[in-house]
Amino acid sequence: MKGALAWPFLRLYALTLLYFSANSILNVIIPLKGESLGASNSAIGIVMGAYLFTTMFLRPWAGQVIHQWGPVKVLRVILVINALALSLYTFTGLGGFFLARMLQGVCTAFFSMSLQLGIIDVLPEKDRSQGISMYSLCASMPGVIGPLLAVNIWEAGEMSTFTVVLIGIAVLTGAVGFSATIQTGADHRPIVQKSGMRGSFGQLLTNPDLFRCSVLMLAASIVFGAVTTFIPLYAAQIDHGSAAVYLMLQAAMIVAARFFLRKKIPSDGQWHPAFVAWIMTALTAASLCTGLSSISGFAVFYCGALFMGLAQALLYPTLTTYLTFVLPKLNRNVLIGLFIAMADLGVSLGGVVMGPVADWLSYAWTYYICAVLGGLLLLFVYCKRVND
Repeated sequence: MKGALAWPFLRLYALTLLYFSANSILNVIIPLKGESLGASNSAIGIVMGAYLFTTMFLRPWAGQVIHQWGPVKVLRVILVINALALSLYTFTGLGGFFLARMLQGVCTAFFSMSLQLGIIDVLPEKDRSQGISMYSLCASMPGVIGPLLAVNIWEAGEMSTFTVVLIGIAVLTGAVGFSATIQTGADHRPIVQKSGMRGSFGQLLTNPDLFRCSVLMLAASIVFGAVTTFIPLYAAQIDHGSAAVYLMLQAAMIVAARFFLRKKIPSDGQWHPAFVAWIMTALTAASLCTGLSSISGFAVFYCGALFMGLAQALLYPTLTTYLTFVLPKLNRNVLIGLFIAMADLGVSLGGVVMGPVADWLSYAWTYYICAVLGGLLLLFVYCKRVND
């Protein structure tokens, strides 16, 4: 097989699948554990958000560190730190979870940047969107099985099983990661001028392409974060609702859409507002269905999961692929790191900001607000279309 499905890339996708397996379990266990300890939704949101909030701060520099030390050396170090973080979950409480989430955030910043930048630099332009979609697909695949496994572990009350599973994931990921090789193209030079890092931050506002994509990704990720954080708690209020089924349907849609629609994602460097607007429509429908399910029942609840998975599957690879064409090559990797950091920030805010909303109002109103946000993004896309 050639292109994005060549053997070296398949090994990297397998490593990605293993690395993100733990999160598919922790995204369910942490909210349930926090609730059992009497934590508020705000506190649970902070613990959940600590993961990608930490990642957000480190992404812009990750490319430079990877260039200086080499992706293989960096990968091996972060796999050791990741194993330490996973071990903390097995014997600590909510405070230990917070520290573990931060350590995971450090690891993910370097792990995902090294793999994604390698894919971007090595693959030809026509295969770039497929490579990014396959990476994202493998990062999402654990979500198909992980939530069900997590719910079964929690309901059985066998936390020793939880310990064995997490340690097993850490060991297996380390074994595959230590034997992996990552090659990058000759132009993989994320080093910029001394003042370039500050200038790169400024381009979040001054570069119209980066600004447009960052706003869309930030706001949409707030919705994704609200789902990840509160669905395990909200599902209990839905007749015949199951958090495991919702998250599995969402993940299954992500996997299916990223595989079967990967060739439909534009990879020509052109802005396609109608395609992006269609994704935002799915996001809005997903939020509305999820909120309305409190009065409409489980069928609407699960429809929301499918729409949410579709939007999540297509938005990130679409915007990332577009930026790889239009951003200046001199500091492209740093700017892409900033864009991905906006996605991280959005997911974190989905827990941190929406937590108080859930405390003051309800989970349903949390998702109503997310639907309004999705509608505003739809208008934002069409406004930019007129300006273009």
